[in-house]
Amino acid sequence: MRTKVHFLNFEQVLATLRSLAFDVAPVPGVANQVLIRKYGAGAILAQAGEPSGPDKKLPHTAVRWRERPGYLVAGEVATLLDRGHQKFWNIKRLEVPATAESLQAVHRFAEELREVIGEPSLYNESLGTTSDSYLYDRVKGRDLPVAERPVPAWELPPKV
Repeated sequence: MRTKVHFLNFEQVLATLRSLAFDVAPVPGVANQVLIRKYGAGAILAQAGEPSGPDKKLPHTAVRWRERPGYLVAGEVATLLDRGHQKFWNIKRLEVPATAESLQAVHRFAEELREVIGEPSLYNESLGTTSDSYLYDRVKGRDLPVAERPVPAWELPPKV
């Protein structure tokens, strides 16, 4: 016999997070968004709308990511920036090097949070922390149209 899956609503998710020692606080000035913190990491969750699409019976979670899990830098949830040689935690006005402890804290936080909200854990994310942005020197400008891309150093005329 199939078991029936029970999905938590937004308030039940928040109550469960509080019972598991997560710090749950509303985002100032924004309705239906909460800042979740634990282990020095954080994420912002928002209340999800009703399921849409042709099959509205599909299961869904009551929350959606407003900001993905990241380390808390100066009280803000930082995004992980990969520069090839090193990872950095980045907020609008500050960029700090990511330490092994901060990456492990965010990974542990994200796994626990996904378990509570009912989001599946993906294989590549279960191996370790994934970056939000990759900025390697060799691929800088690669997302620009071909006409706007900078000329690679190996295609420049030789200096005499």
